[in-house]
This record gives sequence, C-alpha cells and structure tokens, in this order.
Amino acid sequence: MDSVALVEFARRLIDVDSTTGREGDVAALLAGELRALGYLVTTQPLKDGRANVIATVGDPVVTFSTHFDCVPPFFPSRIEGGALYGRGSADAKGILAAQVAASERLRRSGDTRVGLLFVAGEERGSDGAQAANTLPTSSKFLINGEPTDNRLAVATRGVYRLRLNATGRAAHSSRPELGESAIDKLIDALVALRDVEWPQDPVLGRTYYTTGLISGGVAPNVISPHASAEVMFRTVGDHVMIRHLVDAAVEPWVTPEDILVVPPVRLMTMDGFETAVFSFTTDIPFLSHWGAPLLLGPGAVEEAHTDHEHVALSELNLAVDRYEQLARRLLD
Repeated sequence: MDSVALVEFARRLIDVDSTTGREGDVAALLAGELRALGYLVTTQPLKDGRANVIATVGDPVVTFSTHFDCVPPFFPSRIEGGALYGRGSADAKGILAAQVAASERLRRSGDTRVGLLFVAGEERGSDGAQAANTLPTSSKFLINGEPTDNRLAVATRGVYRLRLNATGRAAHSSRPELGESAIDKLIDALVALRDVEWPQDPVLGRTYYTTGLISGGVAPNVISPHASAEVMFRTVGDHVMIRHLVDAAVEPWVTPEDILVVPPVRLMTMDGFETAVFSFTTDIPFLSHWGAPLLLGPGAVEEAHTDHEHVALSELNLAVDRYEQLARRLLD
C-alpha cells in the first residue's frame, strides 16, 4: 500500500459516520476491504448492529490495534495544506490505515505473524475492547494506536468518572424555607472538591478533574428537588484513593455514584524511539490477553475531538515506517 493508497483508504473510512453507537457500517466496509486484501476476517458482533473486526493471515505474534468509533459531530474528509482532515483522521481512522499499510509491508516480505484488531466503542467505555478480550489469541505483543505524534508512550493516565447525586425537597420559590435546594447542595459539593489535595505520581504528575455535565431542577420558580453532576478524574494511581477523598469532601451534600473506572497503564518502550507520557486513556487496559502493550500513532491529541481534526500526510506515512520497525523488532 503506497502513500496514495494509504490516504485513499483512510478517506474511505473517514467518510463513513461511525460516531460511537453507529459503527456498523464502517465495520462492514473495513471487513470487506481487508478480505479484498487477502486476510482471513472475523467480525465479532456487539450490541445494536455494531461489530469488532479481526484480520489475520497466520498465527499472530504481534497485533496492531486501534478503534474506529469517533466522537460527534461527524464531518467528511478533505486534503488541505498537506494534511488529511475529517472526523477520525487523527483519532483513529488515519492510524488504522497506517497499521494496515504496515501489515501489508510485512506480508510482502513474507512475514504473516502480524494480526489486526479493530474495535468499536473506545470513546464511550471500551465495550468493543472488552468483548475482544474474550477471544482466543496467540498474540504476544499489542501495538495500540492513538495520536502520540509518532512517539512511544511510557505511560497513560486512567479515568475515574462518577456522578454526584443531590436530593432536595420541592417548594414554591416564594417560600424557600419550605423546600430544600438540591442545586445548592450540588454547588457546595463542587466547590468543596476545589480544595482537595489530589494524589501525585513522579511520572504521570498530579491527578486532575473536570466537571463535564450538570443537570437538575424542574422550573425556575421551584426549589429544586434533585440535581446531579458528572465529574471525570484523570488518575495517576488507584481510583479508590480518589473515592475516599471525594467521600470526605462532599459527604454532607451529595451521594457519589461510580460510573467508569479505567486504570493508568505503564507501557513497553524500545530504544531508538522518542517517548512521552500521555494524559489520555486507551483500550489497552481492556486488552490484557493480547500481549505486552505498546502505544504509538500519528497525529496530536490536541487536534482530536475538535472541529478541525487532522493529521499531516507526512506523519501518516512516517507512522507506517514506525509500525513496521516496531513489529520487526518484536518479531525478532
């Protein structure tokens, strides 16, 4: 697969809307493309017509893997200023295309010990990866793809998402003494979190969090009987310590509820590759049966999830070289 074919393949994938929950069409397209290249392709069904795609030509020792779901809103591909734009260009359909191109190079040289694992659902809980982890595999190494500027990741942060639930008592807003405001309780809890000293790690740094969703109340003239907020921590250690600190800070006002836990990960690296630490999370914690993990991909995480998501064509082509080099060294 030359550089022109690489970009054309990436664009075909990008131009199919695969916002998380709608991955069925792109999985079918990808399975067909890989079969046409001569791979033995298996699709692993998921809920709502979605599927993972697994492709092999032999017994894999090294597996290239990434995800093909994307965040909203969808926008199609275009080439502009030496870069490939479109939803998924950096995260992670461009990466997927580069991994297929690297696999093709290895196949042409006679090595069939590389497999491909492409999953749905990474952006919303990694249900595709969790399903893939139940499959039998001979893979000893997993080269996962996320936008790392073609650097090998030393470590990635974890995620701990929880919901803060506040309960009040409704009343007419002209008689606030008869009610109990759940919104006020929630505000007090969120303010209290600002004063907590969160855990630190010498490699990953300090834990931080964002409040991503807030809801509550029934009308402007009603004392709010309920309110909630979802808080996302980017963790550097065990989430249990975070939960203890949250409980102590917000106990008078709200009840915390666990939503999602993804642990931080320490990763395999190799001499000769530039390395970095990344604050995002990946499918790697959910693919433990696929071998010792490495993480590398073209594109910058700062460009992912934006309305101008793109990856430089030069980075995309360099990623093919990097993936091939990594696989050959692991196979040796």
